[in-house]
Amino acid sequence: MARFSPYEWQSPYSCKRHTEYLINRFTIVNCFWFTIGSLMKQTIDYGPRSLSTRVLIGAWWFFSLIMIASYTANLAAFLTTKRLKSPIDDIEALAKQTEIKYGALKGGSTEQFFRSSKIPIYERMWYYMSSRPELFPETTEEATNEYNVQRHCELMQVGGLIESKSYG
Repeated sequence: MARFSPYEWQSPYSCKRHTEYLINRFTIVNCFWFTIGSLMKQTIDYGPRSLSTRVLIGAWWFFSLIMIASYTANLAAFLTTKRLKSPIDDIEALAKQTEIKYGALKGGSTEQFFRSSKIPIYERMWYYMSSRPELFPETTEEATNEYNVQRHCELMQVGGLIESKSYG
């Protein structure tokens, strides 16, 4: 816009006001340099003289400020948070895998449920748990499990409750 505004054209000689020969300091290279310099929050030794160019540059600075602030905030959020991708979405995925160990409270209602279940997937899970007695935790019924998941960041509860029953 500075190339087209008559107020940007000026005399190359500072002492002569009216001359036949006028120049515009905003060449293509200078316009590019001014744009990149203002984006990087650097000062340039020349500025726009016309009102229209100043308004346009002000809008560009505001746009640059918003974009850099958004980028910085997103970058900080991306670098500080750890993306958790759960390899298990439901009980079927838990039963099919062997990397994550699981168990039930010895003598608890969850152990009783798996022991007496006739559903093939729960029978397979019971076989896995009973063949590894070291996996039986001391306490992990529903309320305790929710408490532990909230307190310890390395723990995760996946899916809903299995065979949930209400009282009363």
